[in-house]
Amino acid sequence: MKDQGYEHAHSSPIKTPQQLAVVVVLAFVVPVIGLILLAGFVISGYRSTALQGEEPDAVARRIQPLARVEFAAAAAGPRAAKTGEEVYSAVCVACHGTGAAGAPKTGDKAAWAPLIKEGMDVLVKDSIKGIRAMPPRGGNPDLSDVEMARAVAYLANQAGANWKEPAAAIAQPAASAGRTGEQIVTAGCSNCHLTGEGGAPKIGDRAAWSKRISAGIDRVTASAIRGHGGMPARGGFADLTDPEMKKAIMYMFDAAGGKVVPAAAK
Repeated sequence: MKDQGYEHAHSSPIKTPQQLAVVVVLAFVVPVIGLILLAGFVISGYRSTALQGEEPDAVARRIQPLARVEFAAAAAGPRAAKTGEEVYSAVCVACHGTGAAGAPKTGDKAAWAPLIKEGMDVLVKDSIKGIRAMPPRGGNPDLSDVEMARAVAYLANQAGANWKEPAAAIAQPAASAGRTGEQIVTAGCSNCHLTGEGGAPKIGDRAAWSKRISAGIDRVTASAIRGHGGMPARGGFADLTDPEMKKAIMYMFDAAGGKVVPAAAK
């Protein structure tokens, strides 16, 4: 009886191979599950502490969705054209204020003198398409031709020129219709030719226009295109084409009593 009790006390609870397999599996699985739960508890506690220490805005940024759709408000309308000084301050000063990349410095009369001799029309075209180290439109593609012309006039005037900034872009009534001589004169030329400013012959002044009418429409047109006296090239409007310049001069010729027959009719 004593031997049987001793064997019973020290006998294993595992009686079959199936029980042994279960015990072995549990010996690996239980610790792994415990480690996973422990790690999750530690990480969640860290995140909670981190979020509590952040500002509300920072927390909102961390939990916001990866993407969202926004509807931008439509533009209220065309923006007002900037003045030459505004364009210069926003764009041109970066290079012309310091002479960077070989740009002629603002107010440097020696550097600007040969450029001013080329005329406003040439400088405006160069500034629009870009030249040497200068990118097109000074690197701002949103600038209009009128704004570029204003900036050129402003820069040249700082170096001693007396160029007039374009008042505004001349309206184009219809793509197919083109601009009439009267429209061009009313929108641009009348700035000087109505008042005689800078020695410009006043519209309708027969005596002032007689010599010009005698010189012929082609000669006067060529002079107006390149600029002369106090008149800048193309009257300060770089977007005026050669035929449009001719239309404007023909209109002023007619206003002074000079009958001009268009070349097409000839």
